[in-house]
Amino acid sequence: MDKENPTVQLFLKENVEFQKLYEEHLKYERQLEELDKVHYLTPEQELQRKTIQKLKLSGKDQMSRMVRQARPE
Repeated sequence: MDKENPTVQLFLKENVEFQKLYEEHLKYERQLEELDKVHYLTPEQELQRKTIQKLKLSGKDQMSRMVRQARPE
């Protein structure tokens, strides 16, 4: 998500749902970074990593949809 985008900046200031999605996105990014530091992942960690990736992507999709819908046609 491009934080420099004026629409994104506006949503980060004024839209509570967008703010929540953005914070979750950052949290998932940090969790993935921690898992990426592990040389070999256990099957449980691998499953956790995939789950986090899906959650992160889902949130990003929701934020992108909100930004697209806010643009004038």
